[in-house]
Amino acid sequence: MKSTVFILSLFCTIVAHSQISFTTESVATSGQYSICALDMNNDYLDDIVSVSDTNIQIFYQNPDGTLTEQNFTTTPAENMPSWSLAAGDLTGNGYNDLLYGGGSGVTFMMANDDGTQYEEVSFPQFVFSQRTNFIDLNNDGHLDAFVCHDVAPNVYYINDGEGNLEFNQGGIGDFPSGGHYGSVWFDYNNDGLQDMFMAKCGGGIDRRTNQLFKNNGDGTFTDVAVEAGLDNPHQTWSAAAGDFDNDGFMDLMVGVSSFSDGGHALMKNNGDGTFIDITAGSGFDIFGGTSTEHATYDFNNDGYLDIMGNSNTIFLNNGDMTFTPVSAPFSSASIADLNNDGFLDAFRAGNIHYNDGNDNNWIVINTQGVESNRNGIGARVEITSALGTQIRDVRSGEGFRYMSTLNTHFGIGTDTEIDEIVISWPSGIVDVIPNPDINTAHLIVEGQTLGINENAIKNISLSPNPATNQITINYNENLKGAAVVIYDVMGRAVLRNTLESNSLNVSSLNTGVYFLNLDINGQTVQLKFIKK
Repeated sequence: MKSTVFILSLFCTIVAHSQISFTTESVATSGQYSICALDMNNDYLDDIVSVSDTNIQIFYQNPDGTLTEQNFTTTPAENMPSWSLAAGDLTGNGYNDLLYGGGSGVTFMMANDDGTQYEEVSFPQFVFSQRTNFIDLNNDGHLDAFVCHDVAPNVYYINDGEGNLEFNQGGIGDFPSGGHYGSVWFDYNNDGLQDMFMAKCGGGIDRRTNQLFKNNGDGTFTDVAVEAGLDNPHQTWSAAAGDFDNDGFMDLMVGVSSFSDGGHALMKNNGDGTFIDITAGSGFDIFGGTSTEHATYDFNNDGYLDIMGNSNTIFLNNGDMTFTPVSAPFSSASIADLNNDGFLDAFRAGNIHYNDGNDNNWIVINTQGVESNRNGIGARVEITSALGTQIRDVRSGEGFRYMSTLNTHFGIGTDTEIDEIVISWPSGIVDVIPNPDINTAHLIVEGQTLGINENAIKNISLSPNPATNQITINYNENLKGAAVVIYDVMGRAVLRNTLESNSLNVSSLNTGVYFLNLDINGQTVQLKFIKK
């Protein structure tokens, strides 16, 4: 039974900076854990989630910004999200499922096909959970779950596409006594694959040295932190990953929870697989606050990512890899647009901190996967305007504990138009949307701009994959005369050819992920491959 709920009381208005301020209001959450804000009913409006052991309370956002409460009774949850909570659609039914990361194990709450009930699925293995994420680990189009383990190698749950999960341990963070705290998934080398930075804490230097796991494209991962320059041993619970200078590569702000082994580290991505420490003069070098939560969003819609965390402070991005600290009414929170005005708000402990906004323009992209997972988690979204090009990776699980919006938000400052949106999906499909409207949200369904039906042509594949110099298109007909176009992960055509046989020379391509578009009798198929 739904009933409309109005905000209970106005607490205060906190002016944090001429460019950013918040108005704090309370909402009557009843759950023990109120650490989640994202769309739960497939309308792409962010909602508020509060959970207890036998109840999921959701405040659904209405188009006018009011909230409507609904409660879902569940069987007693074996594990509660005492350390973190993640969300994503494991079954592709349009309703997000929840992952509770507890101190003794992991529980999933699975939404049924009409979003009216949740079924508890708990696993018997002991897991001292820290950060939890949803991510497609093996790139099969199905969303998997990843959980940092504090006292053992990390664990993950492989999804068969119907929500049946298989427990696995090891291979992505294997230190025997753990120390795995804050996983953030992002494509650091722009190869179209989601990599993972592991913030570590506690114990000796070997246990607390941070790691960077490069996605090999075959379901395996390699720790490349040493060669990337990210193997520092600071006491770290989380890191913020984003393109802070809008140069097309994801940077890192590795925030510390204690100054006992060093301070915050702002790491610039050099674009060649390595990072350089540019903390000196950035603003983080003279800041004494610490936090377990570090995440990045554009709070003032100026087109540059700001950084949240550290003692009720938001670091506003000055656009030149320096940051200005300003006061905020929250230090850690779930970040979402909770009144549908294009400015990001914060939710924490029964309080909504509404962003008062300004005159800057914005755009929101909502991703709906078809060949990829339903949420589009792992997709690279970029926009281009007079300000330049901005990029985001769609992620489930930012910072250490909280779950925030899966909608992709960009500020564009005073720009009045956007040249194009480009979405590179985990499947390899690339959608390009020219001249989109601004100050509104866009729902982009995977493949909607391509007109490609991968299922129209059956029994076709590429080998070898990964490839070295030559690939063969395995198909039951001779493909002589067929037109081929190969695109890179940014949607650029890098090779065009007319086939002489079912083989194609790709030796001219650089190492990376590519997408081969093949025209056969008027039908187009797209095949993904990796060039070694």
